[in-house]
Amino acid sequence: MHFSIIGALLGLLLLIFSLTMLIPIPFALWFGDDTIHVFVSAFAITAATGAALWLPNRKIKHTLRTRDGFLITALFWLVLGLFGALPLFLSDAPNLSVTDAIFESISGLTTTGATVITGLDDLPKSILYYRQQLQWLGGIGIIVIAIAILPMLGVGGMQLYRAETPGPMKDNKLTPRITGTAKALFTIYVLMTIGCGITYWIAGMSAFDALAHSFSTVAIGGFSTHDASMGYFNNPIILSVAVVYMLLAGVNFALHYYSYHNRSLKVYSKDAEFRFYILINVLAMAVVVAGLLMLNDSTLNFSWQESVVQGVFQVVSLATTTGFASSDYTQWPTFIPVFMFLLAFMGASAGSTGGGMKVIRVLLIVKQGYRELVRLVHPNAVIPIKIGNRPVSDRVIGAVWSFFAIYILVYIFMMLLILATGLDFLTAFSAVGASINNLGPGLGDVAAHYGDIPAAAKWVLCLAMLLGRLEVFTLLVLFTPAFWRK
Repeated sequence: MHFSIIGALLGLLLLIFSLTMLIPIPFALWFGDDTIHVFVSAFAITAATGAALWLPNRKIKHTLRTRDGFLITALFWLVLGLFGALPLFLSDAPNLSVTDAIFESISGLTTTGATVITGLDDLPKSILYYRQQLQWLGGIGIIVIAIAILPMLGVGGMQLYRAETPGPMKDNKLTPRITGTAKALFTIYVLMTIGCGITYWIAGMSAFDALAHSFSTVAIGGFSTHDASMGYFNNPIILSVAVVYMLLAGVNFALHYYSYHNRSLKVYSKDAEFRFYILINVLAMAVVVAGLLMLNDSTLNFSWQESVVQGVFQVVSLATTTGFASSDYTQWPTFIPVFMFLLAFMGASAGSTGGGMKVIRVLLIVKQGYRELVRLVHPNAVIPIKIGNRPVSDRVIGAVWSFFAIYILVYIFMMLLILATGLDFLTAFSAVGASINNLGPGLGDVAAHYGDIPAAAKWVLCLAMLLGRLEVFTLLVLFTPAFWRK
């Protein structure tokens, strides 16, 4: 393990992150917020720490190994969450404790969207912008950004990319060089954000809200500048725009790249994961809209048009693990919010900004399950599992089942920890699910916000959010003896 180069990279990445803390200052000046000293102080502390790690080790040269990449990735997300909390902790509004500030920061960077803050409409605009910026940076992954702009990573870049990229097929590169891959991803991400922001603005949002919500939409984060989330705007056109961009952001970004590179949309229709992703979302929309139409009562009093708009929006928001709300869907007939919440367990596609177990894994589990059913009838049959026309190796299938098993075990363990803090079953079940799937809003006592749950529960959920963002194995592998053996 090359701790010196790990320290140097960690310090350099912290130095880069410190610069992002200066971006909210123009917003503070424009809107007259008394927060400039908050961001300057946070920048100084973060930059000083980064420099202290980087300067003593800057001349040391080593080739990064895979183990180094996993450790840097896990450490950086942990450290980033801690330092990202500084502006939130130092500011008088929202006046957060250390625990709450770290929770909010980690929630933002992991694009979970679970919040402990109420009264968003009254917060300084610079603080609101900073929360959205955290999600935007977390969406693309600050490490992938660093690979795109830091030639220093050079040969070792692939080790970081493999640790950072979600999904079971991490070795696929869009371009021959990892730097080119990161640049391609970053370019697509920026262009999608710009398109989303402009469309929101045309649809009726203010320029500030359009910018802020484009960040959290493309990042599939779910933070909003208003307590009522998307319901604040009461605009079906805005909800429709959000649906389109949430679905796009939930697609493997490699498909966007290949579609642009080949100037063809056929790339999408040929991809098995994309077809399954769209199929599940369309079927879920049909179920929820039908449920709203049939179970609509005096409490909801939706017209059929509202049932369609609200149902479609809320399905996509939860299925992609974005977590926006257009209304208080927890008050809908019980079947509907529970059904939509369970969609987040599958989540978005591998290689997207979304959370959950990922569509490709669920698709492989379904195919493997079907193969075993067929084998009951034809025990000696050789039935390969294919994604598209390509057979999937048994090693990948085994890895998917291992992930699923570890995921369930971790989920149960963390739910028991939350129950031990005194919360009820529904709250514990949904809080852990919303955190490990990077969804955000849960059910029960965490439907609106997480501010009222015990501090111990918040720390457990912070770990759950990090596990979800790093896809469980990337973090858990650090606790295995084999990882530390020479």
